[in-house]
Amino acid sequence: MQLQSKLGIKNKKKIFNDPVYGFISIPQEFIFDIIEHPYMQRLRRIKQLGMTHLVYPGALHTRFHHVLGAMHLMSKAIATIRRKGHLISDAEERGALLAILLHDIGHGPFSHALEHDIVTGVHHEDLSIFFIERLNEEMNGELGLTLEIFKNTYPKKFLHQLVSSQLDMDRMDYLNRDSFYTGVSEGKIGSDRIIEMLNVVDGNLVLEEKGVYSIEKFLVARRLMYWQVYLHKTVVAAEFMLIHVLRRAKELMMEGKDIFCSPALSYFLKNTVTQEDFKNNPKTLEYFAQLDDYDILGAIKVWQLNEDIVLSQLSRRLIERKLFKIQVSKEPFTELQINEMKSVIAAKLGIAIEDTKYFVYNNILTNSAYNDSKEHINLLMKDGEIVEVSKASDNLNISALSEPVEKYFICYPVFNSTPPQQLSLLNGID
Repeated sequence: MQLQSKLGIKNKKKIFNDPVYGFISIPQEFIFDIIEHPYMQRLRRIKQLGMTHLVYPGALHTRFHHVLGAMHLMSKAIATIRRKGHLISDAEERGALLAILLHDIGHGPFSHALEHDIVTGVHHEDLSIFFIERLNEEMNGELGLTLEIFKNTYPKKFLHQLVSSQLDMDRMDYLNRDSFYTGVSEGKIGSDRIIEMLNVVDGNLVLEEKGVYSIEKFLVARRLMYWQVYLHKTVVAAEFMLIHVLRRAKELMMEGKDIFCSPALSYFLKNTVTQEDFKNNPKTLEYFAQLDDYDILGAIKVWQLNEDIVLSQLSRRLIERKLFKIQVSKEPFTELQINEMKSVIAAKLGIAIEDTKYFVYNNILTNSAYNDSKEHINLLMKDGEIVEVSKASDNLNISALSEPVEKYFICYPVFNSTPPQQLSLLNGID
């Protein structure tokens, strides 16, 4: 070991102790080099579940946790498919492992909440491609196959399906991991069993028939995790507050006001950044690579004292966890209800009626566990027939899970001395 140190040789055969799976090893030295890159290390500073810790205090795990776990599951899936007689070269294995490792590298802080506010019309998967392309340039083309797999242009389609599909390693990991850290046991799935049942037919990923009940549990777990965690109404209220804090800050910055924030956050608040900026201006991606949860939370702490009442009120409520009340209904809220609520808020805060858009939000929650119209989960039957899972299941009506469930919601602030008229506006709504 001393000789290695003197020669500058670094041990890259690392092992991570993961609370969900136990020990995870880094299978190749080049993969370790990618993990060490600042783009990847940024994921340590981005929580996997954004504002969810305000409801489930243990939900503080990071996207770095998640991608390592997904890579571990990818390694197991490749081993299973190889054992069943399908050829996967070492280069293809490395490409698939890197594709799943880098699949979330384009996420920004609180990304699902902020995806359409920090940047305009740029999905996190597009940003992941920009990052992988930049890494590929730095690594002299070593990530070319990874890019093909990630973008689904590689002939072996099942490799992309392991990265992104309704049966991918991304979902396998985040359901188990998010269940573990939130303590919501309904989200725990039998990922080992599902991976053991994976196979490939005509270049596409399938699941062997005897894995059907594990898939049923997997789809039910997704539906339950969405209602109990991802679309938990208090989490939704917090996320919408965060969205509107940043919208207000951006509005003030675009008007030329001086608002405290980091250089990276300032760049995105002062400019309307689109996909073309990422393509044509290398500096844009570098600014994005500097953004993490700390930029957002550090700014919001300071914004509590801003002279703008909208920005300061929203910021203080978020920092102190005085979250907006949220009411959910099977029926949409009427314009009369919404406008009356805005009038009450405007009077209470002494703000213009047009500024109440930052305090009263209404939208739709959509929960779809299985989208059979977009992409199927296919079962390989014992007789060799390929059957879509909802047609093969005899224990549960999976087709019912493919129907999206929609609920309407409205968010608004409550005050220590809530006016009686505010309390009565939404009476009778469940």
